Amino acid sequence: MSAINCLRYPAPNGAAEVLLIMLPGAGIEASEFAEQGMVAAVQALEPAVAVTVAHPDIGLYLEDGVTEVLHRAVVEPALARGCTRIWLLGISLGGMGALLYASAHQAHVEGIVLLAPFLGTKGTVAELARAGGLASWSATGSAATIPEQRLLGWLQAQLAARGSAPALYLGYATQDRFAPAHKMLAASLPPSRVAVASGGHDWPSWSALWRQLLSKSLFARHAGRCDER
Repeated sequence: MSAINCLRYPAPNGAAEVLLIMLPGAGIEASEFAEQGMVAAVQALEPAVAVTVAHPDIGLYLEDGVTEVLHRAVVEPALARGCTRIWLLGISLGGMGALLYASAHQAHVEGIVLLAPFLGTKGTVAELARAGGLASWSATGSAATIPEQRLLGWLQAQLAARGSAPALYLGYATQDRFAPAHKMLAASLPPSRVAVASGGHDWPSWSALWRQLLSKSLFARHAGRCDER
């Protein structure tokens, strides 16, 4: 098995302006994004969006290796085609992957959609809570893993520099087991960038949240083509 497997869904209008890279979490197959209607939902509203579902080996998230594998396998070829509008969507552990990628290659990412993202272990989330939230947390003396520290530090800097790219959107369900961390992140985001639904850590919630976020015209800015070949 290769380090990363990809499923590609070309833009329905044949002239993609945006490449949306979807990253699944643990236990989610790449094919489920289409099976659950998430690919069709975005392409029905945005026919100039090409979708690539990138499924890395799960160990790459834990070893902090997902960033460069994703860059070589998906982003570099897109850049070589002249793609200038790249978005990331990550569910659960895929959300962590999206943030880790953006923290290393921010210039290549126009926007990030986080659906029920894994932002750290229970111990790390407890650290954030004790610190009074993400904005006041410090990596100094933290027991968080190196990948967790990197993504949290990057998030802090991004949220402090309001309005800077990439655009960041969050969707979470109120009964999700990771909701305490999501609420802390939501508190640092503009309300227009957050979607909330009733439910748990499951496809019905993620699908509902995706529809909410799509109603915000995520990809409205017009730019150059991003064709899939």
